[in-house]
Amino acid sequence: MSIMESMGKKKPRPRRSFTAEFKAEIVELCQRRDRSVGQVAKDFDLTETAVRAWLKQAERDAGTGDGGLTSSEKDELAQLRRENRRLREDVEILKRATAFFVKETR
Repeated sequence: MSIMESMGKKKPRPRRSFTAEFKAEIVELCQRRDRSVGQVAKDFDLTETAVRAWLKQAERDAGTGDGGLTSSEKDELAQLRRENRRLREDVEILKRATAFFVKETR
């Protein structure tokens, strides 16, 4: 038995995903200020870190945050990165095809 096992280390919780509507409801509950972030997190079996991140993102989306990317900007960035990756792959294929045809014509 290892030291960690004898200390009663908990298994990590499986990663969960939440809908945008659920996150919005949690943010709204926190913004009402009748309960603390910690209490809302505890009531809904969430981590306080996740709830604070949702609050921060909601502030960014509302234009009152710390200057980070809004949700729509994050979505656009992800889409542009996918497109960039695809275009790089296309360029690589064209380079190989060009090299092949140059070799064949000699």
